[in-house]
Amino acid sequence: MQKFITGFLFACILFVSTPITQAIDLGGILKVGGIGFLVDKFAQPLNNFINTLTAKHAVSSDYATKVVPIIVVGTGTYAGAAQVTGPLELVEQTKAVLQIEGNFSGDTFRVKALIPINSKNVTNFSRVQGVGVSAQIDVKI
Repeated sequence: MQKFITGFLFACILFVSTPITQAIDLGGILKVGGIGFLVDKFAQPLNNFINTLTAKHAVSSDYATKVVPIIVVGTGTYAGAAQVTGPLELVEQTKAVLQIEGNFSGDTFRVKALIPINSKNVTNFSRVQGVGVSAQIDVKI
């Protein structure tokens, strides 16, 4: 944790000492990296929390579950996390959830498709058939 704090402080110093056009890019990079770090660090506790929450409301699943990052198509940036559920061997194959956005009927409806995939690389992945998204987790930044 101390290495993260030291790295974060160093990045903040760079952010403050760079011109504003570069600072905006660095800020975006820090947010994306920070979200990825938080998802990796808290994946198991988040998964346990979601499973406890759904069990409390009598809607738990007998399938395997796992928390993975959500990656937005087109930008390749992390946008939070999702819990996926399905047979254990398929859930283990799932490395991320791809988010594809679009508008329907003009701007009346905004649609986000969440697709479990077998890679964090948005240029080389396959959909994991048989796995669904059971929860979406937003990360406060």
